[in-house]
Amino acid sequence: MNSRYLMGALLVGAALLAAPAYADPSALDLMRSYDRIMGPENFDAVTRMVAHRDDGTVRSYKMAVLKKGDDKFRIAFQEPAAVVGQELLRQGDNLWVYMPNLKRAVRLANRDSFQGGDFNNADVLRVKYEADYTGTVSADGDAWVLELKAKTTAASYDKIKLWLRKADTMPTKGEYYTASGKMLRKAEFSDLKDFDGLKRPAKIVMRNMLATQRWSEMAWDKLNTKVNPPATKFVLDDLGK
Repeated sequence: MNSRYLMGALLVGAALLAAPAYADPSALDLMRSYDRIMGPENFDAVTRMVAHRDDGTVRSYKMAVLKKGDDKFRIAFQEPAAVVGQELLRQGDNLWVYMPNLKRAVRLANRDSFQGGDFNNADVLRVKYEADYTGTVSADGDAWVLELKAKTTAASYDKIKLWLRKADTMPTKGEYYTASGKMLRKAEFSDLKDFDGLKRPAKIVMRNMLATQRWSEMAWDKLNTKVNPPATKFVLDDLGK
């Protein structure tokens, strides 16, 4: 081997040793990515939920959704006629449903069923996983598996497992558990769409693992992140107006 070739090989080897190694993402990295994709800071949206019930009946809902910052959500029901006028409001850890027949708002819990379907209230009016969970990460083929453990009993679930594609951290499926390890629900994320620059699944199917004849699907018809709704839209006194 001539000296010129040997010198070149040594320089290449040294460069490789000096090159920075790209670390796997942390649980916090993946939580933040999931929150950015599935719950951007501000948005207005039109969504539909179809709940398939044990007795074979189906109930469909259409909703206008408004979100501001990390802790403000508002939903107004547009269909069916039986729930038009109902609104949901989240302020921080507090949830209410406004009942037009009562002309007042009633408190709700994160873990209560959303409109009798298979999503719970926090699944729909969720804020940030980063705020409610700690996590660990493992690899499963071409996906990262993000395992989350609730910091408090106020979180939507005690444990969550999310599969996020390594290529772009796009969620593909999720599993939701009790503290004892019993699986309550299983989610499938699909129908990837570009909402004016935000790529995300436009459909989630949530299957009930305790009552296996039940399942619900949530679909996004519209999602606009280029908004900054006023804080006055997220106060109790504005509900019903």
